[in-house]
Amino acid sequence: MLLVNRIVLTLVVSLSVGCVTVTDKPNTAKFDSIKASEARISLGLGYLEDGNMVKARENLEMAVQYAPSYYRALNSIAYYYQKVGENELAEQAYEDALDSSPKNGDVLNNYGAFLCRQGEYEKADKYFNRAIEQPYYYLVAASYENAGLCALKSGDAEKAEGYFSRALDHDPGRSQSLLQLAELEIEKDEFSDARVRLFKFNKRYGYRPVSLGLLIKLEHKANNPELVSKYGNILKTKYPDSVQYQKYRQNEY
Repeated sequence: MLLVNRIVLTLVVSLSVGCVTVTDKPNTAKFDSIKASEARISLGLGYLEDGNMVKARENLEMAVQYAPSYYRALNSIAYYYQKVGENELAEQAYEDALDSSPKNGDVLNNYGAFLCRQGEYEKADKYFNRAIEQPYYYLVAASYENAGLCALKSGDAEKAEGYFSRALDHDPGRSQSLLQLAELEIEKDEFSDARVRLFKFNKRYGYRPVSLGLLIKLEHKANNPELVSKYGNILKTKYPDSVQYQKYRQNEY
């Protein structure tokens, strides 16, 4: 399977660390706990992105202190706990977020992603679908794709194919779903469908190592050595250090 199957969390770092104004005066009459929590979330996620785990935890814990039931604060601290391998704390934070916001699509999606990483595939699938079912949840394509990636991890390729197709219904340019569907089609010898999908990908994103690798795999299975050489030469020219080119050199397709 492709090495692009990353489960996506619906967390957004919208501000850089240096651009946030934070107040530490919760005793004032005009204190806005959500606004203060959001500022700490932005700081914490920014520090997390930069690899400063101490500052990340400090700010994300303060975000929760300011707004203990705010789903974004709980979502963000759960993500931090995941990153540092504190899975029990992460699960508790997600459950707290669900207690306060049981119909929030972001919380449901992210908890599903967490469960999938823990190997709880059936439970994860339920949470992805609960996210998808929420009205006004605009990241439906991401949750369908996550459900597909999780189904692949569980070994259910047929179910995964259905989810990737639904992801593309909602977002036709979704790159991971395009590539994953193409690979599943190659596995089933559905070469024409896979070619069309990969040509669409390359037209939109240009040749990438992963798409070229899939084209080589496809044309090798379809017994088209000239096309195998064509895509192999493109890999050599554009991505000589890629894993896909090394596989091509070793005749591993």
